[in-house]
Amino acid sequence: MAFREKTAWIMSVALLLGGVFYFGVVISGSQELGASMPPLIPVVAVYGGILAIIAIIGHVAAALTSLKTANDPMDERERAITARARSLADSVMGIGILISCGLYLLSYDGNQLFHLVFGTLMVSQFLHYAAQIVLFRAQSAVAD
Repeated sequence: MAFREKTAWIMSVALLLGGVFYFGVVISGSQELGASMPPLIPVVAVYGGILAIIAIIGHVAAALTSLKTANDPMDERERAITARARSLADSVMGIGILISCGLYLLSYDGNQLFHLVFGTLMVSQFLHYAAQIVLFRAQSAVAD
């Protein structure tokens, strides 16, 4: 497995676990309040901490298992894969932001808008890495 594919797996796992934590707190808090829970700095900070810890540990492990290729610049194939994945993720982000703004116009709930936009950013970034994994896998299947 290529170093960049390893890093995509690491970040996918980090974003998935962080997102499950964040929305677990938001959904349970909103159910207790009977309305959208306000955004709380400690919850966002823990989410960021989860991402940072998993990313640091994961990237160190990936670099140690790929000592020869970890510092190599992206080749043409990796640049194309990253560009395709980013394009897909950006499209999803744009659609998600538009939907979030539309829902705000229906409810005028700023707390809900924050969580929807933050969730859109999470999903978009997760999709960026997931698309990279799929494209790297497809490329290696063709090469084999």
